[in-house]
Amino acid sequence: MSAAMDTESTYSGYSHYSGHSKKAHRQGRDRHKSPRSKDGSRSEKSVTIQTPPAEPLLGNDASRAEEGQDDNWGETTTAITGTSEHSISQEDIARISKDLEDSVGLDCKRYLGLTVAAVLGLLVFLTPIAFILLPQILWRDDLEPCGTVCEGLFISVAFKLLILLIGTWALFFRQPKADLPRVFVFRALLLVLIFLFVFSYWLFYGVRILDSKDTNYQGIVQYAVSLVDALLFIHYLAIVLLELRQLQPTFTVKVVRSTDGEARYYSLGHLSIQRAALVVLENYYRDFTVYNPALLTASKTRAAKHMAGLKVYNVDGNNAAGQPRAMIAAAARHRDSSHNELYYEEADHERRVKKRRARLVVAVEEAFTHIKRLQAEEQQKAPGEMMDPREAAQAIFPSMARALQKYLRTTRQQQYHSMESILQHLSFCITNNMTPKAFLERYLNPGPTLQYDRDRWFSKQWTLVSEEAVTSGLQDGVVFVLKCLDFSLVVNVKKIPFIKLSEEFIDPKSHKFVLRLQSETSV
Repeated sequence: MSAAMDTESTYSGYSHYSGHSKKAHRQGRDRHKSPRSKDGSRSEKSVTIQTPPAEPLLGNDASRAEEGQDDNWGETTTAITGTSEHSISQEDIARISKDLEDSVGLDCKRYLGLTVAAVLGLLVFLTPIAFILLPQILWRDDLEPCGTVCEGLFISVAFKLLILLIGTWALFFRQPKADLPRVFVFRALLLVLIFLFVFSYWLFYGVRILDSKDTNYQGIVQYAVSLVDALLFIHYLAIVLLELRQLQPTFTVKVVRSTDGEARYYSLGHLSIQRAALVVLENYYRDFTVYNPALLTASKTRAAKHMAGLKVYNVDGNNAAGQPRAMIAAAARHRDSSHNELYYEEADHERRVKKRRARLVVAVEEAFTHIKRLQAEEQQKAPGEMMDPREAAQAIFPSMARALQKYLRTTRQQQYHSMESILQHLSFCITNNMTPKAFLERYLNPGPTLQYDRDRWFSKQWTLVSEEAVTSGLQDGVVFVLKCLDFSLVVNVKKIPFIKLSEEFIDPKSHKFVLRLQSETSV
């Protein structure tokens, strides 16, 4: 408990120190706010109707609008705040209501498909049993006696139905991973084929057996066995169409993130465009680094600084800063020195990152050394007085909090790590006896998107944009786009070329040679 109070007092100290500076800076920023801050795209990104999760350890995303300030802004910002700066307009409310209606429609469509598939599956499994039981119920006295062969067919039907049930459960009863915009063509074709097949068997059964009250019970049982055999073959066809057909790589897709140009390559088989998009999104969350818009604003801020420092005057001495042509000409004259500014700016940023990284590594190593010391002391105490890993994490966290705070702000990662998530990761490392290097791996090397909390990166809805029908298969040269709120993924499809290999035979005797030594040599 004392460790937790120390942690809270540390961050309350940060809030008390920086509250006045943040308020004054916000008032100055509102007085000098440029018209660009009213841009629709930026306001759209900041609107939300959900209660925000645990506050980030290092401030919220409001710093995106303050990119023009120096790099020391992280020294005075608050760590925990209770003020909300979110706003909602009428357009946002209309868009949110539309999204809710779309989600309700998708849920209805998904449950309708599951209901139809479940009813059809129940009909398929009950049909062979009904074929065998109906004659026993309706005209039991007129039936011929069932011999040994007929009784053996009962066992065959039972085991075949059990195998079909297990195979159907393994192939079809899976939790859906996504809501696709269109139906899965092969799955729909299989459902239609099964329905027509069962309907045909029922039609033949009603005309030739029920109406005539056939007394050959062994023939009726063999008819039910043929139905089960045909259903097993249809299940095999489903495995080929739904699973095996897409395993062989046929296409190579290049996925490029539109904002920072990060790209990955994947090999896909024969898939439709919508299912290929689903595979791309699954691999995106695993392979791509988390999208960080704060890293993309450096060039925009540098260009804004450069243009803001230019002023053009007439010969008469009047200010003519509003002349765009003169501004462009002045910027063109200064472009020769812009590469020097970029070079020194990046060099200074790298030096600052290395410096704060070294401080963070030293602070974490000292904290883990303190943990080992505490563990050695706890081993000498009674077993009931052992410290919990959560309490140990809260005890050493204040010693590394400031260094971690500065490093994450310098590398623009503060919005992805809250204080609670860092404490959980620290307690996890302590529980599993991990080293300081293992603890720092998450923060020193930006990992894949799945590494972070879902509330900070997960996009609930993606939009698939394609000139071709999304149910059509992949082809060479097809391009489609996956859009979310902040960025888009551009996917370019290329077919793997046909490779022709030829064989060249080498005679084993061709490698043999004879070494002849002359007596005149000095050897």
